Amino acid sequence: LAEDRKGSNQWREFFWNPRTHELLGRTATSWGLILLFYLFFYLFLAGMFALTMYIMLLTLDDYKPTWQDRLETPGMMIRPKGDQLEISFSVSDTESWDGFVSNLNNFLSPYNDSFQVQTNDNCPPDQYFIQEDSGEVRNNPKRSCQFNRTTLEDCSGLLDRFYGYSRGQPCILIKLNRVIGMLPGKDRQSPYVTCGAKREDSDKIGPVVYFPPNGTFNLMYYPYYGKKAQVNYTQPLVAVKFLNASLNTDINIECKINSNTLEAGSERDKFAGRVSFKLRINEK
Repeated sequence: LAEDRKGSNQWREFFWNPRTHELLGRTATSWGLILLFYLFFYLFLAGMFALTMYIMLLTLDDYKPTWQDRLETPGMMIRPKGDQLEISFSVSDTESWDGFVSNLNNFLSPYNDSFQVQTNDNCPPDQYFIQEDSGEVRNNPKRSCQFNRTTLEDCSGLLDRFYGYSRGQPCILIKLNRVIGMLPGKDRQSPYVTCGAKREDSDKIGPVVYFPPNGTFNLMYYPYYGKKAQVNYTQPLVAVKFLNASLNTDINIECKINSNTLEAGSERDKFAGRVSFKLRINEK
């Protein structure tokens, strides 16, 4: 019992020693000095962090990335995307393709001709729309070229409000991902899209038709200057219409970009310059 009381007294004295006025082994002066040290230490670290962040921000441009890893070939994507890039529907079941139609209507609303005429320019085709800055004077906001919804013809949703889904001739829209400053063609040759079935499904895909003709992304929509510099930029599209695809079977399709400046995509990146999706059209 005596040893227990002795140990308890030692702990109490360590916490607060009334003779030396020490708290946890330190006097008030000692605690004040150590707290003051850490206060200045962390203020110094915070100041260093703020200074480095400030210097880094001075190197950034609000309109284009200071450092940009140039992609050899940009990715591609389709609309409607469906579930995991699978477009599956039944011609006779309206509910099975109604979501695809709504998706396309929403996606194409900014492409309406009336909106494009108000916001964008009617540019000469087959040449780049270059809008360089003049030294330190920025040429912003930069203008953009019109991409009118009527350009997609049978896949515009204007001639056929169901985009062919009600007849088993679906339209798929393809877009090339935006890359600031990319020049995707030379010698007035625009990049174009081609779609085909994978080898095992080559006899199922049937004929396809492209809108605009030849499936081109016209050069006048490039280069892209960034969302902040080119506020009204309208991304060009290519529509693919499948006229007589086989029914009641899966068709694995790949669409790819063809260009005389962009390299073919690699096997390691399945979205570089191409997009693969599955199409299934059920009769009932």
